[in-house]
Amino acid sequence: MITIKNFLRYGLLLNGLTLGAVGYAQEKLDLSGKWSVALDSLDIGEKQGWPTQYFKQSMLLPGTTDDAGLGTANTLKPALQKPQVSHLTRKHAYLGSAWYSKAIAIPKAWDKKRVILKLERTIWKTNVWVDGQKVELEENSLIAPHFYDITPYLKAGKEQQITIKVDNRKLFDISTDNMGHAYTDHTQIIWNGVIGEISLQALDQVNLSDLQVFPDLVRKIVRVKVKAHNFDSKAIKGTLNVQIGQQAKNEIYPNKKLVLNPGVTELEYEYPIEGDVKTWSEFTPDLYTCEVFLKTKKHQSKENVRFGMREFASRGNAFELNGMPVFLRGTLECNIFPLTGHPPMDKAGWEKVFMTAKEWGLNHIRFHSWCPPKAAFDVADEIGMYLQVELPVWSLTIGQDAGMTSFLYQEASRMIREYGNHPSFMMWSMGNELQGDMKTLNKLVDSLKSVDKRHLYANTSYTFESGHGDRPEYNDDFLITQYTKDGWVRGQGVFNSKSPAFNTNYEKAVANFQVPIVTHEIGQYAVYPNLKEIDKYTGVLEPINFKAVKKDLEKKGMLGQADSFTSASGKLAAILYKEEIERALKTGGISGFQLLDLHDFPGQGTALVGLLDAFWDSKGVIDAKTFSQFNAPIVPLLHFPKATYMNSERFEAQIAVSNYGGKILKNQEIVWRIKDGEKVLKSGTVVGNLSNGYNAGIGQLQFDLGEVPTASKLSVEVDLKGTAYTNKWDIWVYPESEKVSYGDVHYTRDVNEAFVLLNQGKKVLLNPDWKKIKGLEGKFVPVFWSPVHFPKQAGTMGMLVDPNHAMFKKFPTDLHTNWQWWDLNINSTTMIVDSLSGGQSVIQMVDNFANNRKLALAYEAKVGQGKLMLVSIDLSQKLDERFVAKQLLISTLDYMNSNQFNPTAIQNPEQIKALMIKTDKEQLKTDPKSIY
Repeated sequence: MITIKNFLRYGLLLNGLTLGAVGYAQEKLDLSGKWSVALDSLDIGEKQGWPTQYFKQSMLLPGTTDDAGLGTANTLKPALQKPQVSHLTRKHAYLGSAWYSKAIAIPKAWDKKRVILKLERTIWKTNVWVDGQKVELEENSLIAPHFYDITPYLKAGKEQQITIKVDNRKLFDISTDNMGHAYTDHTQIIWNGVIGEISLQALDQVNLSDLQVFPDLVRKIVRVKVKAHNFDSKAIKGTLNVQIGQQAKNEIYPNKKLVLNPGVTELEYEYPIEGDVKTWSEFTPDLYTCEVFLKTKKHQSKENVRFGMREFASRGNAFELNGMPVFLRGTLECNIFPLTGHPPMDKAGWEKVFMTAKEWGLNHIRFHSWCPPKAAFDVADEIGMYLQVELPVWSLTIGQDAGMTSFLYQEASRMIREYGNHPSFMMWSMGNELQGDMKTLNKLVDSLKSVDKRHLYANTSYTFESGHGDRPEYNDDFLITQYTKDGWVRGQGVFNSKSPAFNTNYEKAVANFQVPIVTHEIGQYAVYPNLKEIDKYTGVLEPINFKAVKKDLEKKGMLGQADSFTSASGKLAAILYKEEIERALKTGGISGFQLLDLHDFPGQGTALVGLLDAFWDSKGVIDAKTFSQFNAPIVPLLHFPKATYMNSERFEAQIAVSNYGGKILKNQEIVWRIKDGEKVLKSGTVVGNLSNGYNAGIGQLQFDLGEVPTASKLSVEVDLKGTAYTNKWDIWVYPESEKVSYGDVHYTRDVNEAFVLLNQGKKVLLNPDWKKIKGLEGKFVPVFWSPVHFPKQAGTMGMLVDPNHAMFKKFPTDLHTNWQWWDLNINSTTMIVDSLSGGQSVIQMVDNFANNRKLALAYEAKVGQGKLMLVSIDLSQKLDERFVAKQLLISTLDYMNSNQFNPTAIQNPEQIKALMIKTDKEQLKTDPKSIY
């Protein structure tokens, strides 16, 4: 039977040495530097026993053939088509075997040593030769170092030729369309080479390896497990000591009572922690060092690891860390490193990632269908970042290939050995959106739980498999999902179909679940490409996708608007991310969220869904300080029913606080203010005791909106006095008493009538029935994920308007879509105005980058002697109820009746009639799931 325990104990042994986290290296020879290289896509090298003369090129290792400019050079030119807009483009690509060779002087002192070759992080299969003699082992891990015991092939004191063959072709079908992030050209590229440590390690004939520590907070002990290797032919006596931190060494096997028979001896011991235990968390990332010393008459060896004293558990439907509630504020890391095409192998690279995430208020990173290298865990340990790690798989055929299943078990065992001690390694999902035989995953999770309880487990990060995904598996410690059997838990299914309400959450959808729920990949709101980013691509990848967009905009005379498209679409995404996060925080039974994404994902159709770019740099849409107002350990929250009001109403709201800061805040003063710009209209204070977790109903605020006589945008601020925690919301107020006055403007819904009036020199507001005109579905939310990857969507990216335009004198607006536009967007059709020559858009819609059409909801033009305002938003129906539409109509008429209404002439007015071609079938709103 395949189990993780069997693999850990027996599966990867070589001459008695477990090839995992190998023993303490008493001596190490760094092999980094220049290596000879030969590409062998036809696989003739091994058959011919390639001598050194075949190696006519050289490159640096660690490194990749992409770094060296080897392989097939890119010939693609920028164009809005696949594959150019599918992902970033490799400047040089190579798939197949590549040979790397180097002469190494083997130290004479290594005569009696065990010598291990370490190759840290490669794709996918490796083989090794020493002086032309093949080492009888083959490694194929995507997530752990490859280790080769080359002792039998070495001659101490001699120079020997070490040759490594790396074959980066697919071994197992681990992902659909090669989109899984351990093996893909969508983010990480399918590079060839070795990107981490390359070294020879010399070990004594008796040594230690695979030190694992298992903290127990309740008992204040650490269970220590280690393997002792005896390569001698006879039993050897010795002593074993353990030391943790500054405590004295503790003799586990004193006075040579330890007997090591030839082979591997598994040793286990419980070690007490003296004094107060320092716990590990995002607030106190305290680390201990465990050292184990083995000594015999002739040999000595030492192993050491860092670990944290922490207990991460699921208690009912909530997470607890060290007995305190914890809420995961997360994003994904999809192996997105556009300069190298592979993850950083040093701590500096990961400090950029994790420190930026911390700055933006996050405490959690999910590694989508891959496992990062040791450097990532080291940094996460040191700063207190909670990691979810996954096996390298995103498959729809789980369980069908026995070879792949065996590979996953082996990778899991390697993950335990290499990374299991890291306290930041808190959650383990088997992979992304896995489908197939779910029982295969159940067995894998059961096997993992039986050997390593330091992590919480999930069978998959959501699944579309029928009967699964919307409910936990029997052995899930937590559930990652986008919707449960009782409803959506992310805005994709809500924000476009239900009017904005800020007193709602997902409690009905999660009420019947007894495991913590983490919302799956929330957001995915596309932002228009930032073309200024092009110059940042100085590495192995070329942004042909960005260049294609730029070229298309230049052709259409729209390049000057590119920055505005990025800003407007980005600011809309930011307000949606804010509401996504706050709804999750407001829901008891939801224990975290995972954004997709805080930063861009330049693969899978160029999914630029981030507020940061692919380099973890801000796009300037929103800053970290503002974002962390609603994404922090402590967040002031507000429950109120809607965003828009008449001034005959009263604004009422309930104050709440999400407190996952690790401390109870007693008698906390909470200050609220309602402001018109910088003018404070009303303020107040409430006092509450804020326990750990979500605190609802702390206090109420009220404000009579009759004090607001004109159409206004107000802000509502809530602060925790004496702290840096603050939050803010916008609301819009419109005067009920203001009447619609048409003045000199003729309103019509019929295009033919409009042209009769225009030919008479009249001012005309043409407002056709939006349900029957030609155009795109009116939507509030922008493109989901990518218009290339998901083409079955309307694909607009929000509005772009000039807030200072006279049309908006009585209708306050930002340059971008905000909540007051919801009803107007939903009751509209977006017009495609590419064919119009002359005139201009007053309410422009940003098109998706795959099309870059000129779009409008309002278009003004001079037609003959007449003046036209064409609006495809419904300004006629139920205006008593739809008072926002009424106010836009009032403001539009006010502008049209003024001297400022002086549009430019249109050269082809007949094209306006073409836009108004009626259809027999009314435009229907699409279902959120229809994009799949």
